Amino acid sequence: METSNRQRLVVALDGPGSSGKSSVGAAAALEVGYRFCDTGLLYRAVTWLALARNVSASYPHAMRGLVDEVQLAEDAQGRLARVLVDDVDHTEDVHGPAVDAAVSAVSAIPELRSALLGRQRSLVDGGGIIMAGRDIGTVVLPDADLKIFLEASVVERARRRTAERGLDPDSPGAIAILNALRRRDELDSTRAVAPLRAASDARIISTDGNRFEDTVDAVVNAIRDAEARRAAEPEPSGAGA
Repeated sequence: METSNRQRLVVALDGPGSSGKSSVGAAAALEVGYRFCDTGLLYRAVTWLALARNVSASYPHAMRGLVDEVQLAEDAQGRLARVLVDDVDHTEDVHGPAVDAAVSAVSAIPELRSALLGRQRSLVDGGGIIMAGRDIGTVVLPDADLKIFLEASVVERARRRTAERGLDPDSPGAIAILNALRRRDELDSTRAVAPLRAASDARIISTDGNRFEDTVDAVVNAIRDAEARRAAEPEPSGAGA
């Protein structure tokens, strides 16, 4: 059944690092015909650019100055999943271990978060979008039509990232991933600005032990349920005027 324009929702999808927000959100968006944006890409891109330019996080105004150089572009499926700087694609660069280690500290810079806030909000005009991040439902889009929080243990998330990188589960690299995720969880949940937490009205989806397809289905079902509720609501006064 085709979704009307009025039913097309703004969906906030949050969760800790490696909880599957990006992959699950992108797959769910494709299934329901929505756009998708992973806001973490913006923070990763600025972090990578700062490292490449030797700009220190101790200079927040300089960090903020990098924001306008970073652009998100659509991939082959229409998702805002590519990172461009000076028209050069740096998508793979922003997913490297150096960025993994530095992005949480960069993300905590208030001036940088403020600079990115308006850009993120401008992307939801017209609805029909899933926006993923760590503070979407609490800060970026507090009035989102639907808020979802993906929950997963740090051990499970480390296992997934280890598998993605083709590492032996008992290797030093795998142990480093687990320790890095624990450090990032601590930083993200205790930072003074926009700490990681589920919105009070978020729908919590636990993903431990789930197949990827199970979690995508859970998100899709949550969206379809919310669309159905919106469709059952009376038209706003003057909507047909």
